[in-house]
Amino acid sequence: MKRLTAESVDITLLQPTWTALDKGYMDATAPVRNYLKENGLHDYEGQGRGARENGVKIDAFLISEQGQIEAPASLYKPKAKPTKDGDPRIWFSKLHHHTNPDDMLAVTEHDGQLVVINLTQVDISHVLDVQQSGPLWDILKDIGSEANEIADELLEKLRQIVSRGYVPSIMETRADTAIGRTLEAALGIEMNARQEPDYKGIELKSYRRKKKSQENRKQLFAKVPNWEISKFNSMTDVLDAFGYYRDGRDRLNCTVSAANTNSQGLTFQLDEKTGILNEVSTTTDHGAFASWYLTELRDILKAKHAETFWVGATVHPIEGREHFEFTDVIHTRKPIGSQFDILLEQGEITMDHMMKRVDSGRAHERGPSFKIGAGSLDLLFPPSKTYALA
Repeated sequence: MKRLTAESVDITLLQPTWTALDKGYMDATAPVRNYLKENGLHDYEGQGRGARENGVKIDAFLISEQGQIEAPASLYKPKAKPTKDGDPRIWFSKLHHHTNPDDMLAVTEHDGQLVVINLTQVDISHVLDVQQSGPLWDILKDIGSEANEIADELLEKLRQIVSRGYVPSIMETRADTAIGRTLEAALGIEMNARQEPDYKGIELKSYRRKKKSQENRKQLFAKVPNWEISKFNSMTDVLDAFGYYRDGRDRLNCTVSAANTNSQGLTFQLDEKTGILNEVSTTTDHGAFASWYLTELRDILKAKHAETFWVGATVHPIEGREHFEFTDVIHTRKPIGSQFDILLEQGEITMDHMMKRVDSGRAHERGPSFKIGAGSLDLLFPPSKTYALA
């Protein structure tokens, strides 16, 4: 799995049991359904029930070091039973002749078809490093070359910047945003309030290099609550209820986590039944006052971080101004949506309020900013590549 991800091959996983191979079907788990939907191959949600009446076929191949076998995929929802509806299913023709119970299968899309690789039986590293030929090699290199073209271009630009020496901050004083704004300026990217990724589909996130235990959380995205499902109607309502007076203004600067309650009495609660994340006050009668659909948060995460360069820098103060030495890049792709919920619940993903009351009386909010602990990045994203910049 790590090697496939390093080659920019996006996969979903299936693990057939003895019963699945015997009966000729597997459950299409949530990650499999999401993968098919996101790649424009199939959406189970709008599919009727019954394999014969509403089943869908997709071209697919079982592929190994030396050959490939046509194995069309069948996707369907079984007819409902009196006690339950039945989970969506998937099956590949001839799979039971080439797979053992509990083998791990990687499924990837290529040219509108599904490619199935038996990770238990196929030595991916041998194919890529030693054999360097055959149908599996051809497909993996084809996928990798298409995915890496823009990344290689951006990596070369970053190395050119580094070759010119330390980069002075574009801001006179230290600020959390200085490093990101300086890097974007060096790349010729204009600052604006865009939501799309920074460089031709690649999101840029920069951070100050420290010891692993001291590294700050990394920002994922900012997203205001869905006011249609929230008790409050605006961030001004939040500031009115929980803000405090400091430095001449009402402010609310705090971190909200599902793992604990902060000094303002705020915490997160996940409602799995409704699929909603609630921000809750435990010290007032407001209760759950701001809410987000988890699906919306996952969608933003996937859109914002489909591909990301996390650029690390060492900071050098020179003549009263910060100078940045960009040292390395962590290159991630395709966050795992299901992990987002788990990490929220565990307190590894948190949210920051960075709010103050402006002269008009309304709240100005630089968030709410969802962040992840530096040590948990590899729990949200598949195994990544790391590049040295000098």
